Amino acid sequence: MSRLWLVVLAVGLAGCTATGPAPVSDRSGPRTTGKSEAARPATPQIAASTTGLHTVQRGDTLYAIAFANGLDYREIAIWNLLESADRILVGQVLRLTPPSGAIEIKPLDDEPAPLARPLTEPTELREPQAVLLPYSPANWAQVSSPRPVAVAPAVVTPPASVPTVPVATAPVATPSVSAPTENPAFDKWLWPADGTLAGRFGAAGGKGIDIVGQRNTPVKAVAPGKVVYSGSGLRGYGRLLIVKHAGEYLSAYAHNETILVKEGEQVTAGQRIALMGDSDADRVKLHFEIRRYGKPLDPLIYLPERS
Repeated sequence: MSRLWLVVLAVGLAGCTATGPAPVSDRSGPRTTGKSEAARPATPQIAASTTGLHTVQRGDTLYAIAFANGLDYREIAIWNLLESADRILVGQVLRLTPPSGAIEIKPLDDEPAPLARPLTEPTELREPQAVLLPYSPANWAQVSSPRPVAVAPAVVTPPASVPTVPVATAPVATPSVSAPTENPAFDKWLWPADGTLAGRFGAAGGKGIDIVGQRNTPVKAVAPGKVVYSGSGLRGYGRLLIVKHAGEYLSAYAHNETILVKEGEQVTAGQRIALMGDSDADRVKLHFEIRRYGKPLDPLIYLPERS
């Protein structure tokens, strides 16, 4: 019996020391290069409406819907009788065109200056109701007698001539009128990121500027404000941030690698809000826009000059 166990043990050791190729299982699945599919947003993306309606999806905000359609978010709120711009419901259908008789919202600085118009009726002239007479017996008799009495004209003695002495007058300073500023909300904007200016406003239909830089370059808020959108729901913008500033200005920061702030968060000028990336873009860059009342503006008018 002991010899039988020795034989079995010897056979097992021989099997362990046998040479030859080990069995290999093919674990190489489909490999991807470049951007990861997991980085794509899972939520439906907002595109400009062709029907004048928008059905609210999860993750939508009124600011993002207005941004995608080039509208003022306040107009959409009025057209749809919304109590608050921060409250819309999933599945709610919003109209993106004004109903009949709707009031259009326009900035005050876009209104034409009022023009002076002549009066339609001539000015009414009235005779004085009382005359002040110097005291004299004749004048007293006129006002006391029930019958009109002829009044001798008063003799006025001209005063002695007095030599005229020129009086020196101080020059009157003319108040200077400063030209209206493009941005009365705050005095100074900051550049949103360091890099090379590659795309300008209006070029090939661009609604902003492109700043090319290194991946993870800090993206900063150009002015104090409130984050009103943070996500990947706008087609063509990748990971996008929209910040609302005073004076109904919006600033948008697109194609980020990472977003560092949340919706509803208050940010300060120069605060890091994202990291530069290439989400939904062909290269690492920041696409930056400024809008007011839904209309895109040239950011280079607002940003300080760079040396």
